[in-house]
Amino acid sequence: MTYRHGLAALLTAPLLLAGGCASVDFDYPKPESTAFQDTGDTYLGKGLEGFVSAHPDGQSGFFPLSDGIDALAARLVMAEEAERSIDAQYYLLKNDIVGRAFIDALLRAADRGVRVRLLLDDIFTGGYDAGMAGLDSHPNFEIRIFNPFANRSARLMDGITSFSRVNRRMHNKSFTVDNQMTLIGGRNIADEYFGAREDAKFGDLDVLAIGPVVKEVSAMFDSYWNHERAAPVAAFARMPDDPAAELERLRAALEESRRQIAESIYAAAVKNQVLKYVETDVDVFTWAPYLLAVDSPDKSVKSRAAEADSIMTPLRDSLLSAEREMIVVSPYFVPRKPGIAAFSEVRGRGINVTIITNSLAANNQSAVHGGYAPARKPLLQAGVKIFEARADADVSGSELVAASGAKATLHTKAFIVDRKELFIGSFNFDPRSANINTELGVIIRSPELAERFAAMIDAKLADQAYEVFLDEDGRLRWRGFEDGKEVIFDKEPQTSWWQRFTAGFMRILPIRGQL
Repeated sequence: MTYRHGLAALLTAPLLLAGGCASVDFDYPKPESTAFQDTGDTYLGKGLEGFVSAHPDGQSGFFPLSDGIDALAARLVMAEEAERSIDAQYYLLKNDIVGRAFIDALLRAADRGVRVRLLLDDIFTGGYDAGMAGLDSHPNFEIRIFNPFANRSARLMDGITSFSRVNRRMHNKSFTVDNQMTLIGGRNIADEYFGAREDAKFGDLDVLAIGPVVKEVSAMFDSYWNHERAAPVAAFARMPDDPAAELERLRAALEESRRQIAESIYAAAVKNQVLKYVETDVDVFTWAPYLLAVDSPDKSVKSRAAEADSIMTPLRDSLLSAEREMIVVSPYFVPRKPGIAAFSEVRGRGINVTIITNSLAANNQSAVHGGYAPARKPLLQAGVKIFEARADADVSGSELVAASGAKATLHTKAFIVDRKELFIGSFNFDPRSANINTELGVIIRSPELAERFAAMIDAKLADQAYEVFLDEDGRLRWRGFEDGKEVIFDKEPQTSWWQRFTAGFMRILPIRGQL
């Protein structure tokens, strides 16, 4: 799924001139609220207190989640254990199996008296207005939409009338329960991120965290929730006549969805993992110093973006601290000239640099590949190693549902520095993450986790990715293995001529700054 909506608006706007004008009432009254601080008496608070107090100040506990079914089970268990609050912040939430299960879990928590705050970006909420109004009518469930589109039926019209505003999206992902446990990373809420689709499987990474970092994530959430760009549903939506009736219709739809999937293999797998997480001991957490890296929500306001606190500062500091090795994993990797120069300079200091991104066959965005492709030669000439994920790669957690021909797409956003620091978050190495969208992640200063993740990469690269290299004549080549034998490709592997043509055409468009 893409977040290049502003670009689409520019390319398709001439077709939408009949869409009319509308506006968002950013002054619409909304109560300010903040995370509950007195949650030590909750189930999670009492269960975690001894473990948190046993570790030094400045350390938190981290548990990475690479398996899609594990990642969904963790969210469902957290929602079930919530007693006081759930704060959920996502870029994308789809009306599919996972999306409905997620909303169902939040609604059930609200019915128990848990305060639920759901903050969504507006990029993929088309057709959701009535359902959002229904949920928002629940006394314990409040929805706000970050930087909403004014035109609800022809939202691409905003690409003409308000492009500088709607081009800036909230790409953060966080899920926090009772201000005691949080889960952040790269996954949106949709089937492809959790192994529930038969035609697509996204390899991704989240991290479950306890300890002081949770309060910092909650403070970050509050800053977005109370920001001027976070609008109540009534400030922009086409409101139904009877929101309460819409809530009951939604309940019926969720019940029908639950009934339809109850006996599926996927549902059984998720249930098994839910049971596993209920019994999981907190000793699975690795305790380490950390730095929460986050953009200010002011980045969403163009006039304030340059002065807003930026995730780029801690990420750059971490990367430039490398003394031996840097491994960057980014599905959308679009370095411009300064980025190419920076990676080349690091390599020139004798530091090993490895980039892992999507191949053209695996990439779900041909425009992004078109922006990335010209960087390969200069990076390789500088000695940077490049690996491109295969479209037939294995994705943990998707094996139960994904058909044999399901396309794999790398969606993990991470980097490792000297096998001592590990970053996990929503940040892509592209102009959009750096300059336009807001992002979130955590730098974990744990040699144990960094080495574990690096070793996992080392073990999988040969079979799950193609190594890109230059032959003796300086031409791009791809090295892979088929049935254990090395194979060299002189064209983008696993692609058709049309895919290569489309990606090549995208290279000539002046859009790289929007990718």
